[in-house]
Amino acid sequence: MLNDFIIVESAISAFNNAALWMPAFLWWAILALPLFVVIYWCSDTIMARIGWTRENIVKRATPWVAGLTCAWVVMFGGNYAVLRDSLSVLPMMTATILFLTSLFVSSHLRHHALPRMNWWRWALLILLIVAVGLSDTHAWWGPLLQIGAIVLGVLLGRIAHGAMRPFGGTIMIIMMTAIAVLMQPEFFRFGQLGNLTAVHLLAMLALGVTCMMTIAIQNINPRNKIRHGVYIKLKWLMRVICALGMALFILTEAVPVFIGTMVALFLSVALSVWHADTVNAVLGDKMFALALMVFGAITVMPVITAIGILYWTHTDNVKIWAESKRLL
Repeated sequence: MLNDFIIVESAISAFNNAALWMPAFLWWAILALPLFVVIYWCSDTIMARIGWTRENIVKRATPWVAGLTCAWVVMFGGNYAVLRDSLSVLPMMTATILFLTSLFVSSHLRHHALPRMNWWRWALLILLIVAVGLSDTHAWWGPLLQIGAIVLGVLLGRIAHGAMRPFGGTIMIIMMTAIAVLMQPEFFRFGQLGNLTAVHLLAMLALGVTCMMTIAIQNINPRNKIRHGVYIKLKWLMRVICALGMALFILTEAVPVFIGTMVALFLSVALSVWHADTVNAVLGDKMFALALMVFGAITVMPVITAIGILYWTHTDNVKIWAESKRLL
């Protein structure tokens, strides 16, 4: 019990538990508020400087979100010593995220000619490959898995007949990353397993709600084909299921509960959209902007939050609360 190694490891573990128990991402977001306010006020100037417009912001911004997420996973990887579960499937999750992000970016850049390689481009490429490999060194096959995921994603993106859908592909990447963070919060410096605060859990729920609403509004067409009496019963049933799922997630922090709750929430919103006569499509744009803001805050990537703010300011106005309440 008094072995020096055990004492040191216990002290490090206790320090990590105390430091990571608090919602550090929230304090980072609060400290960055002045930056976000400046971006909101100067959004038109920023958009003009970087060449984005209301018409092309989605196609221009979403590859940046995917690319930054890929870089974030690579840079946060490697510290497998903090995992409490030695049989974690985290390497497969990170490889899946790297595959999706590289596929997304490559499919959107497939029409661009590859640059002519010279010595410094080769050196940069080798450096990037080494960085991806070093993101997973817990086993001999770890670097091969991560490098293979990115190479396969790039190749499939280049030969694809069309680009991945901006909204759907980005939401898929965001949700996969959120699930990975919930699986191993200590690995991503989000908080220790079993010690997530209400702020952590509510932030994850907020991210899931905005993502599910975005997908439902963007992909379901209003039909007004459900009888009103049947709709009311189904809607209240889905509301109860969603409320119970959220409560159970807050109590257990279980990933399957989170996934099940998000599926139920999507079905609930999709039911409302399908029942409605019309739905303001701008609400989907606003929900997507909010999803980017929350995702940027959770992952401590202010650039993604800034992209969400730019997208928010360059979409039409809509009564967020009134429209959301009608669908929820």
